[in-house]
Amino acid sequence: MPRLVDRTLVDRTLVVGGVGVVVAALALVGGARRVAAAEEVERLGFADAVTRALQHNPNVTVAVEEIHRAQAIVEQTRAQSLPTLTVNGAYTRLDGDRILGANVVTPANSLSANLVLAVPLIQPRGWGQWSHARENVDVSRLSANEVRRQLAISTARTYLSIIAARRVLEVTVRARTTAEAHYQFAHQRYTSGYGSRVDEVRAAQELATDRSQVESAEAQLTRTREALGVLLGTDHAIDAADDAPALGAAPIDMGASLAEARSQRADIKLNQSRVEATHHLVRDDWLDYLPSLYATFVPFVGTPTVTLPGSGWQAQLSLSWSIYDGGLRYGLAKERRALENEARAQLEGSVRQAASEVRTADEEVRRTTTSLTAARDAAKNAADALDLTTLGYRAGATTNIEVIDAERAARDAATAVAIAEDSWRQALLALLIATGRFPV
Repeated sequence: MPRLVDRTLVDRTLVVGGVGVVVAALALVGGARRVAAAEEVERLGFADAVTRALQHNPNVTVAVEEIHRAQAIVEQTRAQSLPTLTVNGAYTRLDGDRILGANVVTPANSLSANLVLAVPLIQPRGWGQWSHARENVDVSRLSANEVRRQLAISTARTYLSIIAARRVLEVTVRARTTAEAHYQFAHQRYTSGYGSRVDEVRAAQELATDRSQVESAEAQLTRTREALGVLLGTDHAIDAADDAPALGAAPIDMGASLAEARSQRADIKLNQSRVEATHHLVRDDWLDYLPSLYATFVPFVGTPTVTLPGSGWQAQLSLSWSIYDGGLRYGLAKERRALENEARAQLEGSVRQAASEVRTADEEVRRTTTSLTAARDAAKNAADALDLTTLGYRAGATTNIEVIDAERAARDAATAVAIAEDSWRQALLALLIATGRFPV
């Protein structure tokens, strides 16, 4: 029986369909512009991105300057244990000569100058501080290595996130293309009098949903590109050129990997160096209780007086020994022991955390590998189901709802593959990080 259609509804449908075509055209133009903009984005390989981040990121610059600051502190601390040479000079003008009897005791104009050479002969406390300052330089170097490690990790994870975001964008674009084709077919059927308005509206709804997801995926990709650009110390976005960086997937020996993590990871090395440095502070407490011995030699010249010749020299030995300082040294000793205990606790925690990360990463690699295989199988089946459902719909064997359900299932399955691939790569990266193999 012929379908009764309200003429107003038909006109409205034609208008809506025309608007849909215009919107689709605008979307294509916008997509073309976005593609052109994407082509202008700088693209780097995985290794190049990590290398550039380690060279140009401000955090690395700060870490290097901290090393320089520690070296400067060594020079400052060393100064108190080395000889010093000082030149002094003075000119004095009085209102008149000071006369005692027939002799000028102090002339109205007098000049004086001397050269002071001070040599610390015994300076145990300064020697200890000098040694500890040199150890702090080593700690600063290891701290800089840990900064580089964390930066490389952040760069690598962001790089992999760009790959995942691009995969999701490709999936949503394909889903939008499929939805557009389905909408055009449903619209043609409706305008030709063979389809229903409900089928067209459902197809338009699915198309709008896919367009929304494309925009969200593009926004996410832009965000991760900008984040990578910031990590690399640039003023523009950076894109990933390597879609499948080689991270390795070989099985590991758990015992060997745990030992490797303890010997290779920069964070564990840093904590070990802190333990050694604080232990040396505690070990050298006795230096604070020793005396200090200085030698000074002062040659001088000046205006001669009754009591002082015009030139001469003097030498002196000075011994300083603090018997009681109000408890300062006892307080310093307690503080140093507390710092050593803190450093040992941090080292113990970092070793335990590293072992946990190795075990977790190894399990994640195995689980995500299985998950990725299953997700790819599901995506293939969903794509086949979509093709069969679409053919059946065009032949009149299936309904519009079945096509839309198949489109959503195919899109979700393809998105799940992209997410599973990212999880798998992130797990591989986590395993390299946990064992200390990344960064190299």
